[in-house]
Amino acid sequence: MEYLILLAFWSVPVVLGYVFGRAAESRHYRSIIAREKEQLHLPATSLKTVLRSDDVARSELVTGSVVVSIDYFKKAAAALRTVVGGPVKSYETLLDRAKREAVLRLKESCPGADEIVNLRLETMPLAGSQRNQVTSVEVLAYGTAIYYKADKAGTATA
Repeated sequence: MEYLILLAFWSVPVVLGYVFGRAAESRHYRSIIAREKEQLHLPATSLKTVLRSDDVARSELVTGSVVVSIDYFKKAAAALRTVVGGPVKSYETLLDRAKREAVLRLKESCPGADEIVNLRLETMPLAGSQRNQVTSVEVLAYGTAIYYKADKAGTATA
């Protein structure tokens, strides 16, 4: 009976972490996909030059930042993976979500921009109370928002 209680003590939080973490991740991905569709009109590139040859009215530095935390199941899976070895796939979705969210926040910070150039991403793992144990990741996206001069009809020239 003691072993059953001990097993439940350790397995219940892991199962709950898996179920609720998976649900939160799915909800976040749905939000990201919907917002990416809304932002398709705003191209973002890592090129250092503008995409069009039109006159530039102004440019500004824009940023987007996000901190995404890892759930208990992924933390347990990553800890097991460090013992066994190999790629830590549980962190891959964490980084993917964080990078996409940071770029979306960057795009949302510059309404009316025609394009974003020189897009860069910086990542920073955030450790918890125990050393060498990543509990969250911060991603900073930054770039230059370009606003083109409007023609006489009130739209930017193509």
